[in-house]
Amino acid sequence: MIYLNGKFVPIEQAYVPVLDRGFIFGDGVYEVIPVYSRKPFRLAEHLHRLQHSLNGIRLKNPYTDEQWHTLVEQIIACNEGNDQYLYLHITRGVAKRDHAFPAGIPSTVFIMSNPLLTPPQELLLTGVPAITAQDNRWGRCDIKAISLLPNVLLRQLAVDSGAMETILLRDGFLTEGAASNIFIVKNNVLLTPPKSHLMLPGITYDVVLELAQSNAIPHEVRAVSEEELRTAEEVLLTSSTKEVMPIISLDGKTIGNGKPGAMFKQLNQLYQQYKAATMRGGDPVVSLK
Repeated sequence: MIYLNGKFVPIEQAYVPVLDRGFIFGDGVYEVIPVYSRKPFRLAEHLHRLQHSLNGIRLKNPYTDEQWHTLVEQIIACNEGNDQYLYLHITRGVAKRDHAFPAGIPSTVFIMSNPLLTPPQELLLTGVPAITAQDNRWGRCDIKAISLLPNVLLRQLAVDSGAMETILLRDGFLTEGAASNIFIVKNNVLLTPPKSHLMLPGITYDVVLELAQSNAIPHEVRAVSEEELRTAEEVLLTSSTKEVMPIISLDGKTIGNGKPGAMFKQLNQLYQQYKAATMRGGDPVVSLK
């Protein structure tokens, strides 16, 4: 079951008019929320990011936080599976095709749930390859906009190369991945770029930094050069669905010894412990040897 403009219906029965501005212009924003043991992960933070995106495109939030909470609970209850990921999609609504904002038009609101498939243990033990590309996206990457064609093309470069992700560089500095945030380890210090208009403020990114702070892991949030990326001891990617993953090669060149490193193992362990404590009531945590 999905939610569309006030109704819960099977996805096969859900339709949006062709003049919806999301279809015509990509005029809208979205949010992805992981669900563990039927509990949304960091819902308040995801709704805060959603509000930031709506503010960025000057679109009024159609619901209060309390209403969003209720809708999230309802869509989780309507779908099977303890672990899900929710996709929230809001457009400026249906109107005659004109670039200027239409007046008095209700937003289109769509919510769906899919099974949450976290990275298999095999990939966490072996690591994954990545490639690099120049970041040719627009200047407001902090807005989680539905117009994702640049990200789609950049992500496809990774697929074409047999890699997990495309890591983006702009003016000689790391920004993020096509669909993730990126951390590196240099001289045993965890490094990641600061939040800006050139990257999406990741929720998992925040959790990893909080875990580093609370566990006295040396870390810095600062500009990361392309040279630092290419000579890093470890490279990690984070996202709501991939959680924390180790990258073991970049553009075909091995990172470190070509295996997931000590920093990844520590941060992944801490992340899984945090998730278990907050979402699963303290379920056992898998330890990576």
